[in-house]
Amino acid sequence: MSESITLNVQRTIRARPERLFEAWTTPQQLRKWWGPAHVECSDAAIDLRVGGHYHLDNRLPDGTVLRIEGEFERIEPPSELVYSWRLGGATTAERVTVRFEPCPQGTEVSIIHERIASPAARDEHEKGWVGCLDGLVTLLAA
Repeated sequence: MSESITLNVQRTIRARPERLFEAWTTPQQLRKWWGPAHVECSDAAIDLRVGGHYHLDNRLPDGTVLRIEGEFERIEPPSELVYSWRLGGATTAERVTVRFEPCPQGTEVSIIHERIASPAARDEHEKGWVGCLDGLVTLLAA
């Protein structure tokens, strides 16, 4: 059995941690920015409590919808979210930790995505997270 893989993605965003936490945990806002280029968040639901479930539906350019779902493991507004991550009905869960750390330029957003099964999956997740952060920057600049 191979060891799982961890991905770290960071971005400094010109916004306060409170604003970013809100954008990350409010379905109406998530639908505006979630997903890499050419992917639309067609549905989002969040039960923001430890043990609460969430799902995000990603509509791909060909019309296929991929669901991401999981449960919140830790919620510390406005600094940290930890949740399980299952893509497309997967039976094993990955884990995502998102941290919002204030810095002179705004907030350092750190995403730690753990328990990834393969280098290829890690590379796809990295593209997705970079695209999501691009969308979040665009939303906040508007």
